[in-house]
Amino acid sequence: MKLSQLSETLIGSEIVKLGGEIREKIRQGEQIYNFTVGDFDPAVFPIPKELENEIVEAYRQHFTNYPIAEGNLDLRNEIAAFTREWEGLDYKPEEFQIAAGGRPLIYALFRAVVDPGEKVVYAVPSWNNNHYTHFVEGEHVVVEAGPDTNFMPRAEDLAPHLKGASLLALCSPQNPTGTVFTKEELEKICDLVLAENASRAEGDKKLIVMYDQMYWHLTYGGIQHYNPVSLRPEMRQYTVFIDAISKVFAATGVRVGWSFGPAILISKMKAILTHVGAWAPMAEQKALAKFLQQKEAIQQYLSHFKSEVETRLRSIYEGLIALKSAGYKVDAITPQAAIYLTIRIDLAGKTTAEGKLLENQADVTSYLLNEARLAVVPFYAFGAANTSPWYRLSVGTCKKEDIKGMLDSLEKALSKLH
Repeated sequence: MKLSQLSETLIGSEIVKLGGEIREKIRQGEQIYNFTVGDFDPAVFPIPKELENEIVEAYRQHFTNYPIAEGNLDLRNEIAAFTREWEGLDYKPEEFQIAAGGRPLIYALFRAVVDPGEKVVYAVPSWNNNHYTHFVEGEHVVVEAGPDTNFMPRAEDLAPHLKGASLLALCSPQNPTGTVFTKEELEKICDLVLAENASRAEGDKKLIVMYDQMYWHLTYGGIQHYNPVSLRPEMRQYTVFIDAISKVFAATGVRVGWSFGPAILISKMKAILTHVGAWAPMAEQKALAKFLQQKEAIQQYLSHFKSEVETRLRSIYEGLIALKSAGYKVDAITPQAAIYLTIRIDLAGKTTAEGKLLENQADVTSYLLNEARLAVVPFYAFGAANTSPWYRLSVGTCKKEDIKGMLDSLEKALSKLH
């Protein structure tokens, strides 16, 4: 059956494919150490009890009708206050758009900004920028970042590609790497954007920056989160933020996200989403508006939540560095943020105990799953080269007591190779 060009050419998700293999193994009774999903196990990381109670109460009060297209005013007021108090960004309620998580907002932004054939600049590895660019038939301008910069793009790498571009997609803390922009590097990138827009004639399209900061509350140690508008106030007219409760409150299934930026652009995103219908549920909106007023509860939750995530990230990091010290070809980047650890498992060219050559990184991924019972997502699933030996390891469903078993299983599998 012949279908649309989009459906015929859309690339399937490597993560979904890997997830199918994992589910089949679990169904057959195998124990799998599953570190693939950018999600949370509610038994390990429940949402705040206060938020849960507010959601239940909102349904009991029968808040089950349609919300306002741009998001209920009470919620936009509270998110504006929350953003002002926690991040020092002062935006009016009409500069916010609410939706069912970050994905519809990213889609609406791409649709509002990019015409077919126009340049979209993004770094890899990164989450889904390649697919959204394909949706809008944009020109992919891909910059590959490496371990020397913790897989964050540098201004000097982006600079040659910004001329004439419509959208620059940035993310910090970044999915899949769990790393962040330094203040100095983000300032340099902002200066490039400002210079590019100043060079364009009046009436021309400007270069818009999408700044996905979904994980910005989740930083560890001395790591700080920075954003374009706080560093360069002139960036306000060119920056659209993507944020949500999905990660900060382990509420991926609650589906409340928000975008904020120039009112004219936000209004166009609203117009697009009115036809998509991807609004956050009414009850969840009402509940979140009340929960965001509970500053002490939020602080207590974040203190515990961040500590638990960081403990897992650091324990696995230390275990991998110990394996590296023992001579195995593994490595990891020190945890900085989010729920992800960037790890390196460089086994291509090795031979298994059964005499099978691991010819490429896809073979390595399969070997890890089948022999070590370890499921992690390769960076080539996020647009990096298919030869990349780097992986995303997510701790959102990780029980602390499973960490030693996972590391032992990995070491055993590594020891069988020659």
